[in-house]
Amino acid sequence: MNNKFSIIIPAHNEEKYIGKCLGSIKKASQFCQNQVEIIVILNRCHDRTEEIVKKINVKIFKNDRQNLAALRNFGAKQATGDIIITIDADSWMSQNALLDIANRLNTGKYIGGGAQIKFEKINLSVILTIILYSIILFRDFYLKRLTVGLFWCFKKDFDKIGGFNENLISAEDLDFARRLKRYGKKQGKRYGRVDYITTSNRKFGDWYYIRNIKTLLKVKNGKDEEAAQKIYYNYPH
Repeated sequence: MNNKFSIIIPAHNEEKYIGKCLGSIKKASQFCQNQVEIIVILNRCHDRTEEIVKKINVKIFKNDRQNLAALRNFGAKQATGDIIITIDADSWMSQNALLDIANRLNTGKYIGGGAQIKFEKINLSVILTIILYSIILFRDFYLKRLTVGLFWCFKKDFDKIGGFNENLISAEDLDFARRLKRYGKKQGKRYGRVDYITTSNRKFGDWYYIRNIKTLLKVKNGKDEEAAQKIYYNYPH
């Protein structure tokens, strides 16, 4: 396999999770150790995130913009790999994720895609939040089979669709998934879901989304800055 992966991770005060995220990438990289670059974008960190990532062989950049689309695009501009992967700092990939991604892309049948999602533990808050998300995003998650949390595609296709939409302060991930799938359909290619990422219970497991349903509904359109600040950028880690 001659592919090189560029894995982009925006991180805002992620000292509790970034080590596990990076560790999962290292395990998934065992079949291609010299073909993976990890790009961490430190965003307004005031905890030990920077200290932790400096202990690992990753490329570190700082960017203070409160815009996840801009942070991911910034990371993509630093990338030297032909495959772009983005993953949230509080998520970790399965051991076979990179191999699965490379195999699918190299068939020529896939434009890219996302990943199935598991939670680090299941409790009542997680179950109710999943139900809430399922109602709000039924069309995207169940009819279109889109996912969030991790994305993968060739860099040339990432660039072709313009990366993430920086005009969106939130919901940029679903917008990217929709455009990537639509672009793939024009090329006669599928949007795939690899197995799998595990994500933290940080927001799903502490009733945060349930207690902020009105705010959560506002972030769906991607334009409400106040709602996005509360749900994402100034979330109390």
